[in-house]
Amino acid sequence: MLARKLGVSAGYLETGSELNQEEERELRLADAELKLRLDQDPNEAESVVQDVLEEALAAGDKTAAARARITMGLAATQRGDDSRAVELLEEAVDSELVSPRDRPDVYATLGRAYAALGTPARAVELFERSLSHVTEQAPDDVSAQVRFASYLSSALSDMGELERAQEVMSDALTRAEDFGDPYTRVRLYWSLARLAEFEGKYVAALDYVRRAIALLEATEDSLHLARAHLLSAWIMGSQGNPDGSGRHLELAERLLGPRPEPIDMAQLRIEQAKRDALLGNGDSAVAHAREALDLLGDSHDLERGSASWALAEGLALQGDVDAASKEFEHAVKLLSDNRRLREAAQAARGWGRMLRNAGREAEALDVLERATDLAVRGENSESSRRR
Repeated sequence: MLARKLGVSAGYLETGSELNQEEERELRLADAELKLRLDQDPNEAESVVQDVLEEALAAGDKTAAARARITMGLAATQRGDDSRAVELLEEAVDSELVSPRDRPDVYATLGRAYAALGTPARAVELFERSLSHVTEQAPDDVSAQVRFASYLSSALSDMGELERAQEVMSDALTRAEDFGDPYTRVRLYWSLARLAEFEGKYVAALDYVRRAIALLEATEDSLHLARAHLLSAWIMGSQGNPDGSGRHLELAERLLGPRPEPIDMAQLRIEQAKRDALLGNGDSAVAHAREALDLLGDSHDLERGSASWALAEGLALQGDVDAASKEFEHAVKLLSDNRRLREAAQAARGWGRMLRNAGREAEALDVLERATDLAVRGENSESSRRR
């Protein structure tokens, strides 16, 4: 009665706060999320989220607990702790309080963490389930369906299953025939560009990337635009075109801003190192490649393979044949283990050329034979996929 007279809640009279415990936890979580996203005192923010998680678990507040795990999982990914991210995000997903349609970012981040830890099959399984979920629960939500089709196609491509990846994208294109959302089109063009590049169809890949960039420029999304420029630089670098990749790398670095995610910065440094090597700048190539490897840590085997290849080329330019040989060998193994046989063959050919120039003919012959074997296996693999 007194609360009604005063125009306040009974809870306010009892506690001095307009918020109940659930609302107070939600407010603390939201404040911590903003600090983490804006990179303002992340340690303090994570400590707050951990406290909220413990309180939520004690109070049986499952919603706040799931949200706290998500916040901590996304923060773990940003600092490169993929194992911790998987642990936290899996708990959130398993709670059944988080759906692919409501929080696609959670599922996308979890899938990337799986891939970074060398378990791409788990990413494929996650995205297959997610695509089935959004298709069944929201048959008219074309944007959500295409989003997860793109994620699934990329995961399949990373496993070397290009035929399945192409089938997924073809189905997504059919769904999106009359759909005008620019982000949907960007995801489609980007996935198609990756598929084309994997198959060595550079002209088609660049065409798809240019379409994606044109759409992203219209949406003014700097992060996705930066990643699109990185993809263009990767394709041009694969063609041995350092002049063409240079402008894309400049734009990507500018658009990524002062606090990019470690994986984005690592990919930027890898492409810069590759360009340096093509231009004959050994010192810069080594510096950029080593920075990339530091950023990648023990995760992202495929990217580490590319970084080791760039480092090897830089060391070769510096004349350090023994150190370069070790990096070439490491790169060839990582690239071939991740089904990038064409790139593994290119790295092996570079290794063989270096050994031959150093007068180590017998070693060069062995390495060049290995390069030929990798190239043949890559061509056979592509031929079987086309059939």
